[in-house]
Amino acid sequence: MRALRVMPVRPESVRAWRAEFWAPVASFRDPLFPGLSRGLPLPPPSTVRGLLAAATGEPEETLPLGIAAKADGKGVDAETYHPIAADGSNPAVSGRVRAGKGGMTIRDRPFLADVHLTVWLPGADGERIAMALRRPRFALRLGRSQDIVHPREVTPVELRRTEEAVVDHTLAPVDGHTVPSAVVHRMAARVSIDRLTTTWTDYLWCDAPTGRCQVRNAYRDEETGQAVWLLPA
Repeated sequence: MRALRVMPVRPESVRAWRAEFWAPVASFRDPLFPGLSRGLPLPPPSTVRGLLAAATGEPEETLPLGIAAKADGKGVDAETYHPIAADGSNPAVSGRVRAGKGGMTIRDRPFLADVHLTVWLPGADGERIAMALRRPRFALRLGRSQDIVHPREVTPVELRRTEEAVVDHTLAPVDGHTVPSAVVHRMAARVSIDRLTTTWTDYLWCDAPTGRCQVRNAYRDEETGQAVWLLPA
């Protein structure tokens, strides 16, 4: 006999915490383009989970969460790269490859400016993380180690199932809506603790405000009217 697949039932409403962050500068390199300095227009879910893990001090945070992000500006910077010799040779310069051997080089680095990130954290785990954000265990960074992010507000909210909401810059599954301006981005949903395994997922994201739209399998933040998709790990 074939086993029946039981689909999880989404509750009509969910209590959650809405956490807002701001970063003056952030950079998210697209690892699907090795050797090229191509940047993502928003932080991937794996980066957001790393931010939350830094707040709680846990190895990782795997709760479902909603994400919305945008940047008010962007640019390209010149950055110096120093490749390290894999065999540990050239100790005079701490294992760095000599310039004549394919070593030090200058590359363009795309970056985002005035980055706004909103994260919805449901349930008991959401409350635990919300409390941790008041006194983070480690420094909060968004992207690279020098890109400090600032928590702004952490607010309790109610999420209700909906078929219509403001999509704007919310990260959604590929079947979440049909907004014409949305673009599919393939990003890391999760990176294993040993960093040997990356889980990739396709997401929809809009670079411009959308207004109220038809949505599928979404919740609505009752205070802001924003669509929220609780993305699994």
